[in-house]
Amino acid sequence: MSKTADFERSLRRLERIVNELQAGNLSLDEALKKYTEGIEIAKGCSKMLKAAKAKVERLVKQDEGLITTKEFQPEEES
Repeated sequence: MSKTADFERSLRRLERIVNELQAGNLSLDEALKKYTEGIEIAKGCSKMLKAAKAKVERLVKQDEGLITTKEFQPEEES
């Protein structure tokens, strides 16, 4: 499975966890387990995003081969 698919799958799982926690229908023990799982997923997503950012920064080059960074501006979805 690609890293993009892993990220997307993790993000969907995190969204489900947030929805479950917001619904307020979980016992304290279940909520703590979901919260812990969510934190771990968020850390993993953050790590994947940092790795992607580093890769993009390596790919963006200016004159004389100097590496520069540019802020990513995603296209707006319609």
